[in-house]
Amino acid sequence: MSGSRIMNGSGRQSGRQRRQHQGPQGGPQGGPQKARQGGFSLLEVLVAFAVLALSLGLLLQIFSKAMSTAAIGETYSRAVALAEAKLDAVGTDVPLEEGVHSGDPEAGMDWIIHIEPYQLPDWLAESAPLQPYQVTAVASWPSARGTRRVMLRTVRLGEPLL
Repeated sequence: MSGSRIMNGSGRQSGRQRRQHQGPQGGPQGGPQKARQGGFSLLEVLVAFAVLALSLGLLLQIFSKAMSTAAIGETYSRAVALAEAKLDAVGTDVPLEEGVHSGDPEAGMDWIIHIEPYQLPDWLAESAPLQPYQVTAVASWPSARGTRRVMLRTVRLGEPLL
C-alpha cells in the first residue's frame, strides 16, 4: 500500500494522502517549497495611484466648473433683480415718457432704461384710450468673456390719448 494512491470519489487524492507524499522540507517529494507572499506588486500600486490621480483631477475639474457656473448664475440673478427694480421704478422715480434714463452703477452693474411709444396694431390703435409705452431695462456687467447683460421688456400704459 505504500506505493499505491487512494482516491476519493471525485478522483482526487485526499488532503491527508497528499501530506504523506511531501518530503521533509514541506515541498512535494522533498523539494523546497516556495512561499507565496500576499500583497500587491509595485506595478499594481503604480497603476492604482495613476487611476486615483486621474479620478481626482477629473473631480476637481467638475467641481471647479460647477462653482463657476453657480457664480455666473448668482450674478445673472442679481442682474435680473436690478432690471426688475428699474422697471418697477418707471412711473414713480422715473417718469413714463419717451427717452433714455441711466444712473450710477449698482452692485457693480450698469443699468439703462429705454422708454418709447408702443405701436399698436391699426385695428386697436383707433380705440386705445391710453398711450402704451414699451419699457426696456438693461443691466450689464463686465466679465472675463466680455460684457454680459440682461434685458427685460414690458408695456406700460401712460397718459390718456387726446
